[in-house]
Amino acid sequence: MKQNEPPIWKDGIIPTPDKVFPVPNFNRMIYIKPTIKNKNIIIGDFTYFSDVNFENHVTHHYPFCNDKLIIGKFCQIASGVNFVMNGSNHQMNAISTFPFYIFEGWNQQIPHLSEMPLKGDTIVGNDVWIGQNVTILPGVHIGDGAIIGMQSVVGSDVPPYTIVAGNPAKPIRKRFDDELIEMLLKLEWWNRSIEEINRLIPILSCSDLEKVKKKISTMLSE
Repeated sequence: MKQNEPPIWKDGIIPTPDKVFPVPNFNRMIYIKPTIKNKNIIIGDFTYFSDVNFENHVTHHYPFCNDKLIIGKFCQIASGVNFVMNGSNHQMNAISTFPFYIFEGWNQQIPHLSEMPLKGDTIVGNDVWIGQNVTILPGVHIGDGAIIGMQSVVGSDVPPYTIVAGNPAKPIRKRFDDELIEMLLKLEWWNRSIEEINRLIPILSCSDLEKVKKKISTMLSE
């Protein structure tokens, strides 16, 4: 297909990120973005969850912390994944870690946020694959194209296009060589139009990485 030709849509249907159930006759997988009600959860187009009720898997997300969960486009999130937010952290610089302020009857004001071990926003890049039953801890940044192995507990940042696994999650290997990773980060295919992405699918799904490099190099030079 030439670059200026319109794409041929599968079954004549143009993809839309606003459809909750994007797989025909299957109601156990959702595009997350149209289901979100919490203003501090920001989800990119076409990111999906292999379950329903995604917000139930964002835990300890209390308004007084004002932290955000930000997930990019085209991420693939398996069932059982949980994002633990900063409200899970207890004050650790005092004698007791018990959160008296949460429970009725105890005479403690909510500690100032500067007294709490807050880690900031949790940020997941684009085209990230998160395996089943993974736990993401507060303040983690996961780079574009990363893969998180199932059952992992992610407590530190993950570089782009890196595979991590374990508890705590550790790097296993980079997915590609540095040259291709740099190309992909410049290409940012997920930010292109739906029509362009549809035309790019033969490249995005190609396992001949030298061919992919040549094609992307041409695109970046145009």
